Amino acid sequence: MKKLEELTVAILAEDGFEQSELEEPYAVLQLLGIHLSIISPRSGEIRGWKDKEWGSSVKVDKTLDEASPRSFDALLLPGGVINPDLLRRDKRAVAFVNSFFDWERPVAAICHGPQLLIEADVVKDKKLTSFHSIQKDLKNAGAIWVDEEVVQDGLLITSRSPEDLDAFTSKFVEVLEKFAKVDSIS
Repeated sequence: MKKLEELTVAILAEDGFEQSELEEPYAVLQLLGIHLSIISPRSGEIRGWKDKEWGSSVKVDKTLDEASPRSFDALLLPGGVINPDLLRRDKRAVAFVNSFFDWERPVAAICHGPQLLIEADVVKDKKLTSFHSIQKDLKNAGAIWVDEEVVQDGLLITSRSPEDLDAFTSKFVEVLEKFAKVDSIS
């Protein structure tokens, strides 16, 4: 049986990620011993968004050109208004996201993060949630949108906003634990 400490999680982000939506899950997953990598279209650092202004920066571990989706067990997509809008314009980011669905790996997206899922064309007939302002976009893409704290549809976990971070992170950890057991058998 695979242990949580053996899992690797990619966090795909760009400038304008919602600070808490990256940092809080990162801290919890790191405490559990999960290997984490910040993946971005460019090297260096990316800046977060906090309380209606620029927040702290985080170091990018690998660029999209350097990162192989196959080397990760799961994907985390923090929100923020700017972050997913920049990422969905990058074909490499969209392909990176698609890989996790193609290979049936856990994907967790919060707030505006599901905008990238729309671009990756992976929301049709999926039950999910998001920040309320993008619900129409998700419905138009064929998603079954609900207003709930956290929603799981198979290996896809979604939440609405930073207020839901505890439930979001707990559900992601739960799915990772189950995935580790199943993945080690196959």
